[in-house]
Parts: sequence; C-alpha cells; structure tokens
Amino acid sequence: MPETSGSTGRTPETHVIDFRAAEHLLNSRDPRGAVKLLDRVIAAYPENTAARLLRARAFFAAAQLRPAELEFTIVLEREPDNAFAHFALARTYERQGRPEQAKRHFRLAAALDPNPQYLKAARFDE
Repeated sequence: MPETSGSTGRTPETHVIDFRAAEHLLNSRDPRGAVKLLDRVIAAYPENTAARLLRARAFFAAAQLRPAELEFTIVLEREPDNAFAHFALARTYERQGRPEQAKRHFRLAAALDPNPQYLKAARFDE
C-alpha cells in the first residue's frame, strides 16, 4: 500500500499531480483554482519552495496581494538568491503602492540576474 500524507489518503504522487494541475490552472488564468490545489500540497509539504512560489504567483494573479507578499517572503527566506522571487515581490509591493520596498527588490533581482526585464525595472539610472 502506498505511503499517504496525513489522514487525507493522498499519496506523494497525488501531490505532484496537484502541483502540475495548479501550474496548468495558473497558465489557463484560473489562479484561485491553482491556490486550492496548492493549499493541499503545501499542507502536506510546507517546506516545498516550488509549491510556495507557484502559490505566490497564483495569489498575485488573483490580486490577493497580502498572501502573495507572505509567500514570496517565505520563498526568499529559504532562497535569498532567487531573482524571480525578488522581482515578483517587488511587483507585489508596487501594486500595493509601496515604491521604496519595490525598488529595493527590483534592484536585488537585477543584481542577481541581469535579465533585461529586471534591469529595466531596477531603474539604476535614477
């Protein structure tokens, strides 16, 4: 009998399926559906940074900015060199009207990865 996660009867394979389905839902513009699936994955594997990053993206896409901020922050606590997470957190701060915090994370993203999008957002010429 396969090992299950908690009392839900879900297997590790089921959580992988949920993660992949959440990616598909997010790409199909159903961020709330993605969050529901990722909630189960993160409940079973709270240390899973990839699932948290995907859930942060889904919260952002659903305009749930405080939960997005929290998830991006958790990802950055675990992976401080994650340029995408810095960039996405900066966008979250930007949408919340917090430009100084956004600027800091845009610049960190650009310093970690010279991606043209990150460099443009960092506005180093200012």
